[in-house]
Amino acid sequence: MTKSVLVTGGAGFVGSHLVDELVSRDYRVRVLDRLEVQVHGPGAAEPGFRPEYLHPDAELQVGDTGDPATITRALEGVDVVFHQAAAVGVGQSMYEIDRYVARNTHATAVLLQAIVDRQARHPLDRLLVASSMSIYGEGEYRLADGTRFAPSPRPDAQLDARTWEMLGPDGGVAEPVPTTEDKALRPTSVYALTKRDQEEYCLLVGATYGIPTVALRYFNIYGPRQALSNPYTGVAAIFGSCLLSEAAPTIYEDGLQTRDFIHVRDIVTANLLGLEADPGAAAGQVFNVGTGRPTNLLQLHAGLQKALDVPGVEPQIPGRFRAGDIRHCYADIAKISAALGFEPTVDLETGLSELAGWMRTQEAENLTNRAAAELERKGLVH
Repeated sequence: MTKSVLVTGGAGFVGSHLVDELVSRDYRVRVLDRLEVQVHGPGAAEPGFRPEYLHPDAELQVGDTGDPATITRALEGVDVVFHQAAAVGVGQSMYEIDRYVARNTHATAVLLQAIVDRQARHPLDRLLVASSMSIYGEGEYRLADGTRFAPSPRPDAQLDARTWEMLGPDGGVAEPVPTTEDKALRPTSVYALTKRDQEEYCLLVGATYGIPTVALRYFNIYGPRQALSNPYTGVAAIFGSCLLSEAAPTIYEDGLQTRDFIHVRDIVTANLLGLEADPGAAAGQVFNVGTGRPTNLLQLHAGLQKALDVPGVEPQIPGRFRAGDIRHCYADIAKISAALGFEPTVDLETGLSELAGWMRTQEAENLTNRAAAELERKGLVH
């Protein structure tokens, strides 16, 4: 029997790619999306707006996951839920606190209440929730004696001195290592707190009501359909928006901080593996979804600069830092590889080349300076 799937946030970056793959596998797909102007541009406010890339065979319902009547209607006849909807943006979350809590934490609670209310008459086969590497705070490190180290955020006094690397208890530089799912969670932003809420609410309610639930902790996603005019989206899109307008992006600290950049197609693969895996292997579990390879921001900029063929546009590195930024975090993917058979397939050079090709077809407004100025006004840059 063909299953019916609801993708919250399904008109967005990750959600729309997931919708494409679900439709190709003959699932009946319904999308619930509030079509935020910040993500989709001014046209999203017009009646009847539908992103041109959203698969035509997917049903689109426009509305807020946090509205009980809307989510109840969206869940009608649904067997599987992919909960992708969230307000995204670490910096913005620190001064739009109520909006992020409403869009992420509260909306997830409303979704779960609606699922529980219908569970007796139409039990959900599976719930998959998009979590985030941001909930870790800093990644894991290793000290000189080989001890693993899960540190607190670097103190401002250290950063004021432009000592960027993570220091161990003895004052020596700690070596970053892959971050495992067992690391203590130490969110450093409101966004990260709300993503932890989304993950933990879903896992708790799933376990209580017998709903097979999987949480996927996404690392730094990039790829086509990223919102280039949204200055709070991923760093690859921010760099791309700057480079397309031949403007120098600002990189905080020294540019040697590392992240794990994973292509959106690999994120979709992980979701489908989580959906189709035996419940015994996946239910109640959290999985990192990354590549297991660290890339620093200078390397990312150089790679995208090459892919876009925009020579001579070098980043500005003023030696400042933002509140809540972490130094290093990249994924240990041993768990998802062993349990679900996941392996990333898109290397960074290939992925950036594909992203660049898509970027050249877009009209993007570079709003990164406006966003940076807002962080300055709120006292979040030091």
